[in-house]
Amino acid sequence: MEHLKITSDNYVAFTFFIGTMAMMAASVFFFLELNNTSKKWRTSVLVSGLITFIAAVHYYYMRGYNLETGDSPTFFRYVDWILTVPLMCVEFYLITKKAGAKIGLLWKLIVASLIMLLTGYVGEVLARDNSVLWGVLSGAAYFYIVYIVWFGEVAKLAQTAGPQVAKATRVLAWFVLVGWAIYPLGYILGTPGGLFGMKLVSDPAAASHAMDLVYNIADAINKIGFGLVIYALSRNSED
Repeated sequence: MEHLKITSDNYVAFTFFIGTMAMMAASVFFFLELNNTSKKWRTSVLVSGLITFIAAVHYYYMRGYNLETGDSPTFFRYVDWILTVPLMCVEFYLITKKAGAKIGLLWKLIVASLIMLLTGYVGEVLARDNSVLWGVLSGAAYFYIVYIVWFGEVAKLAQTAGPQVAKATRVLAWFVLVGWAIYPLGYILGTPGGLFGMKLVSDPAAASHAMDLVYNIADAINKIGFGLVIYALSRNSED
């Protein structure tokens, strides 16, 4: 029962609580703004609300799990990511669809994101002794997504979709390059392989806490930030 109370020094539980409230507040905002959004961008704003709503529900359960057990809710976190990260990739397709984005682009992004997450889960949970290998595979899928949004189809389509779409796409691309790069840091902190076989945190409990802190902060920044960029696009677009 000692874990059920959020003490002043329990920073992990505090970030789970803040994450839950922030994601829920963002969801309410996006859903309420749907009626004030033009039809062209309504689906994109709806997806933004779904991303933060799914995350809010999972964060509520992850917070309870962490308080009751003191452990990292890794399984629930990956369930959340498997649902929300592909939806974040869907946003790239939706905002470039008018410029000619094909369904094949959507599937490339979704499949790459699933490979990134599934290999990450294997390395973090199922095959921790080979976490470096699985981390490299997960990283390869991540860099494939980075290539698509920075130099590939998404980047090229965005340039023909108008200045506002191009600007929004570039901001989202920065989220993928910088914001999503926070997750490998959490992976490195929380797995025994560490960075190139070196443990950055020797205490397993401390490593787990560090991993949760990194993941929680990254989730709030990336998911809410993604939605706000889409929302701003829906207001700034000429159409």
